[in-house]
Amino acid sequence: MTGSAMRVAAVQINSQPDVAANLDKMAQQVEQLMAGARPDLIVFPEYSSYISSSADLLRARAEAEGVGPACAWISSLARRHAVNIHLGSLMEKAEGRFYNCSLVFDRSGAIIGRYRKMHRFDVTLPDGTQILESEMVERGDEVVTVDIDGIRFGLAICYDLRFGELFRALERKGAQVLLIPSAFAQQTGIDHWEVLLRARAIETQCYVVAPAQIGSYDQGTRTSFGHTMAIDPWGVVVAQAGNREGAITVDIDTHRLAAIRAMLPVGKHHVLK
Repeated sequence: MTGSAMRVAAVQINSQPDVAANLDKMAQQVEQLMAGARPDLIVFPEYSSYISSSADLLRARAEAEGVGPACAWISSLARRHAVNIHLGSLMEKAEGRFYNCSLVFDRSGAIIGRYRKMHRFDVTLPDGTQILESEMVERGDEVVTVDIDGIRFGLAICYDLRFGELFRALERKGAQVLLIPSAFAQQTGIDHWEVLLRARAIETQCYVVAPAQIGSYDQGTRTSFGHTMAIDPWGVVVAQAGNREGAITVDIDTHRLAAIRAMLPVGKHHVLK
């Protein structure tokens, strides 16, 4: 499918602090999808190749602007299967700084999109756990869209989901689909995950595809909510993963998107810029 239609797969996995095991698991998901649903684009969750709550461990496995084992592995998978792959995110090192960074690979294995997470998860969870992502990574400052097979995708990562102005900016840049790879915390995900995803779809009239980490890591001290979702531009949840590893698929239909925007032209009615 190209131009007006595309099949997107969102993968839900339980990554651990083990790069080799995670990459093997990701390869298995790609192979299963390409043997079955045959999507045009496969999207993985945040920190899919390595996840940890330790800044030191994450930084030790940082990859330098597309050069490293995870990038090489995903590039080879994309090339071998002739499929577009969104890595989700990994720790990137550039000019001595670290970023939570998304990378998009085309069917030839080349990197065609890079987004550095803007909003850092500096919070205190309901159980008192404090998380300071700003101590791990720098803040990105670029609103990024990428064209894949004739459809424009807007890039965001996890905590970005709470900031509607980013998604409005992506919509202004022509985004038709919003990709939001996440490792959303269990405690906040229960109440906020679905409603925020649906809100972003409704207010921008975009498809939303949100692959998520599921389960615990770091010896059970951190737990991700899962519930990978795909939502259409009307705000309807069209696919949702269960409470286990796996994948969902959604067929993007830009004709439906255009019809919704024509019927309810929210994008033309903004007063505050």
